[in-house]
Amino acid sequence: MQPIFVLVHSPSMGPSTWYPVADLMAAAGHRVWVPSLVRVGEGGPPFWPRVVDAVRDSLWQLPAAGPVTLVAHSNAGLFLPAIGAGLDQPVAGSIFVDAALPPREGASPAVPPEKLEHLRSLAVDGTLPRWTDWWDEEQLAPMFPDASVRRTVVEDQPTLPLSYFEQEIPVPDGWEDHPCSFLRFSPAYDGLADQARERGWPVAHLPGTHLHQIVDPEGTARHLVDLAATA
Repeated sequence: MQPIFVLVHSPSMGPSTWYPVADLMAAAGHRVWVPSLVRVGEGGPPFWPRVVDAVRDSLWQLPAAGPVTLVAHSNAGLFLPAIGAGLDQPVAGSIFVDAALPPREGASPAVPPEKLEHLRSLAVDGTLPRWTDWWDEEQLAPMFPDASVRRTVVEDQPTLPLSYFEQEIPVPDGWEDHPCSFLRFSPAYDGLADQARERGWPVAHLPGTHLHQIVDPEGTARHLVDLAATA
């Protein structure tokens, strides 16, 4: 059975960051699914089990799930090992798209310590502004192809508690028991692409900003299919 591409958005963003890619892949005959993580920040910590539950429970809506190819963007990369371990379906492959890389085992902080200090400076009464409010206009504007897409993505974002970013996410031993690969968009992820290459993973480059999947969904979809074929 053809694996289902499960496109996991960053919990800081919303599922609309994957919809253009999902629509193109579905039109080309691929099985694709975009779970929503917009409510995972509700309640107290730990938050990572809600991410796992959201992906697993969403797949119950499909008539015949079969194996999955997990695709994570940005911070969602840290959750992929726990997601894979929590699914009822086998994982055929994992693709990290301009994404954080989990360690091979142990646990991973949701953000590096130096970034956490910056986020603490942005929080008001323990809650962070939406992700797009973290950046100035000069940095943000190039991430969007037009005003309509920008409005959709901005309105789709959750607000997350600071405690979400203070959590540690467990990394099950042996989670790399399937093919993994990395798709880099932005220069900020050069180092992580190098780490993926050092692990022996296929690495592809589609130059753009961190949200390039909404700017070039065609190119993104093509690279995902190509990387999955290397599995």
